[in-house]
Amino acid sequence: MQLKNVEIHKRANIYHGGQVSSRTVIMPDGEMKTLGIMLPGTYRFSTEAAETIEVTAGHCRVKLPDANDWSEYASGDSIDVPADAHFDIEVIDLLDYLCHYHAGASPS
Repeated sequence: MQLKNVEIHKRANIYHGGQVSSRTVIMPDGEMKTLGIMLPGTYRFSTEAAETIEVTAGHCRVKLPDANDWSEYASGDSIDVPADAHFDIEVIDLLDYLCHYHAGASPS
């Protein structure tokens, strides 16, 4: 994906003691995305609005809300997370991702 004419917030979004970081990208139409990396480990995140996490490199397992089991994801896969939810992610290999936010969300 090539991003043209975007605004990038220089200050990083840092989570879980620096194990997860991202940068906010604002598209020309005002849509917000984040580009980030997660180091190996297990993390819990909360969402305000629905989001889609596009895995661009790496390997992880995710337990979505109301799921009984973990699902595996790797480069090229997308993870759809509902609004107002918590999800757990276990990063197996350094995870590079692009997160798309739906309907006025803020980064998680």
